[in-house]
Amino acid sequence: MAETDVTRRLAEMAAGLRYEDIDDDARAVARQCLLDWFGVTLAGASENCTAIVAGDAEDQGGHPQATLVGRGVRMASRQAALVNGTASHAHDYDDVNMTLSGHATVAVAGGLLALAERLDSTGQDLLVAFVAGYETACRVGALVNPSHYAMGFHATATAGTFGAAAACGRLLELDTDRMARAFGIAGTMAAGLKSQFGTDCKPFHAGRATEAGLMAATMAQRGFTSRGDILDCAQGFAETHGTDFRADAATGDAPGGGFHVRNNLFKYHAACYLTHAAIECGMKLRTEHGLKPDDIASVKLRVERGADRVCNIPEPATGLETKFSLRMTAAFALAGIDTSGMTNYVAANATDPALTALRDRIEVDLVEGQPQTWSELTVTTTDGRTLTAEHDSGIPAGDVAGQGERIAHKFRMLAEPVIGDNRAGALREAVLALESQPSAAQLMQLSA
Repeated sequence: MAETDVTRRLAEMAAGLRYEDIDDDARAVARQCLLDWFGVTLAGASENCTAIVAGDAEDQGGHPQATLVGRGVRMASRQAALVNGTASHAHDYDDVNMTLSGHATVAVAGGLLALAERLDSTGQDLLVAFVAGYETACRVGALVNPSHYAMGFHATATAGTFGAAAACGRLLELDTDRMARAFGIAGTMAAGLKSQFGTDCKPFHAGRATEAGLMAATMAQRGFTSRGDILDCAQGFAETHGTDFRADAATGDAPGGGFHVRNNLFKYHAACYLTHAAIECGMKLRTEHGLKPDDIASVKLRVERGADRVCNIPEPATGLETKFSLRMTAAFALAGIDTSGMTNYVAANATDPALTALRDRIEVDLVEGQPQTWSELTVTTTDGRTLTAEHDSGIPAGDVAGQGERIAHKFRMLAEPVIGDNRAGALREAVLALESQPSAAQLMQLSA
């Protein structure tokens, strides 16, 4: 590998980021990311995978430094990062960024919030650190994708660990040298495989990434040694985790200019993001044409070929597996099943005779040359009509304020059943006025 300085340049960017550098739209989307994180984490706090991780952490014991979201328990900061990170990805309902090919917010926020609570950081410092971490995760993703993801690595878990280290390092005010060493520590811990999609290990990836990033930053602060060129060096992260090394993409502007966080894509369906375009197509055809399952003779679903290795479980048997099944999520949409409702991704629906019969009438056609986030759905009806819809879910919202309204609605739907209307309202207002908060610890206390 040619000599480069990508590691150091990303370390300089993260360590040197200031509040004044971040434009208004990027700040607004960052606040929306954190509000969405609290919503999905509160909803995921009661999931079995979260309970298992929390139970194991409780057995280990530790200083009560940081709050478990939705649980009212405090643990050591790294334990809280692991548990909250797992909870945040438990429903696969959290936001994504296609430059990363993964979920930047959940990789960054859990460890950062645990550290911010322990340090009693201000809301403004928290926002700056979050943006620094989000940007780093995307830039490392840009460096090694698409081959990294295509080979089977879960970028949320791998590149996301660098993002978590950058966020926590920025909150700790690491200089460039120590930030680069934090990246080195993060790089040797970063791990996660796409073959685990559909199991508890996928949300665990987010928990481990955010915990490992927190550990990397705090160890670097203490003087732990590591290479400062882990992204560039022979046998380093990039060389061992893919065949791409796109230094210009890693250090250049985000797509469209500005910050990568501005291109964040929020989820309004509680399933793998690469199923969302097909869901939108199915919903559109059902509502526009009044379709019922018995009206449908056959369906052809065209998607980009890469989806086959992400979300094409042909015959899901569990609720979790339905989230990674193009055929089943499309069947949900065509049948009028609410794909935003987490309670619908259950084994009973996965094996329901009427839904599986509709699922089995759907053929997935893998095509080249389209975005990963694109789908086209063609329905042939029993009376001989051919109905087609096309959608690309990878286009960032142009209306940031309108997006904020949708995120606030989603947050209320997820948070109020867990912590009640009053506390959820107070948490929402605190996050949306983040820069005026004197203590990030208040956010965590409201989420307990």
